[in-house]
Amino acid sequence: MNSRGATSLLKDNIPITEFSPAGPFGGHDLLRRGFTSVKNELLPSHPLELSEKNFQLNQDKTNFATLRNIQGLHAPLKLQMEFRAVKQVQRLPFLHSSNIALDTLRGNDECIGFEDILNDTSQSEVMGEPHMMMEYKLGLL
Repeated sequence: MNSRGATSLLKDNIPITEFSPAGPFGGHDLLRRGFTSVKNELLPSHPLELSEKNFQLNQDKTNFATLRNIQGLHAPLKLQMEFRAVKQVQRLPFLHSSNIALDTLRGNDECIGFEDILNDTSQSEVMGEPHMMMEYKLGLL
């Protein structure tokens, strides 16, 4: 017997079907997870598509290498630590985060791009239940 008692054993053994990823009837839950996309499972259709997906990562690596050659090893390490610290600070999972601090570190805060105009979160079709999303992030589900 564990320290939680016999009542917790009964509660832990009861499966809750409404929280299962497949939904209560075994199908994909469209209301919570949206439509499945076949496009995500396909291989890149153009040789440059993979390069474009990794553009920011490749640009960061090039910037770090240049910074290391110019200022030494400490400069890219300090910048990488700042990137990690800024990526950890976010809003709650059901709210959109603009990541303005990360854009400022990368120098993208003064640039207007495609995602600035056509990525309006108020027009987003994906919105989940706040309580369920927070419990999932904390590992309670």
